[in-house]
This record gives sequence, structure tokens and C-alpha cells, in this order.
Amino acid sequence: MRKIRTLKKNYEFKNVLSRGRFYLGKQIHIYVLKNNKNINVIGIAVSIKECGAVKRNRIKRLIRENYRLIKNELKQGYDIVFLWNKKERADEANYYIIKNDMINSLKKSKLLD
Repeated sequence: MRKIRTLKKNYEFKNVLSRGRFYLGKQIHIYVLKNNKNINVIGIAVSIKECGAVKRNRIKRLIRENYRLIKNELKQGYDIVFLWNKKERADEANYYIIKNDMINSLKKSKLLD
């Protein structure tokens, strides 16, 4: 099983958030920026102010799992950042809502056919 490549540095996140196109969903927002690589690199951000570490990590796991299931269907060569919607409560994190948000947003961005 190959590991998912992730953005790690603050400047990598800032680059995608400032220069990338964004797509809004109910629970997650997605920012997409073309990179010069043949792979997709993702970043996941959940605000510390939203909830404690346990709930934050659960949200990240849900996003990572949904991405893992559709990553083979995506076009390659993009940096993708997933942000948790601050207006949504962390207790209401739902696998299926995140899945629908991700699929709809990636279809709008034309990364998913």
C-alpha cells in the first residue's frame, strides 16, 4: 500500500491557499493548484479553535479515507488542500457528507470525471 503524499510546510499550504482555486462544500472546502509533478499532493487542515485533538484527528482520518478511495480516479499533477468548514461543529463530522462534498467539489474542479 503506497502512502499518500502530503503537504507539510506552512509555505506549501500558503501557496495553495493563495494561488489555488477553491470549491465549497457543506463540511469541507477544497483548494486546488496545479503542480509540476506527476502526482497529487494533499494537505488537510482543521483549526485548533474548532475542537480538541481527538475530534480534529477524527476529521482528518475521515478526509484521508475518503481521498484514499477516490485517488485513483483523479487527474494527476495537483496540490489539493482540504479545510474543515469553521461554521460546522466537529461533532457533526459525517463520513458520507464529507464523501459527497469531496466528490462534488472535485467534479466541479474537473479533477474527477
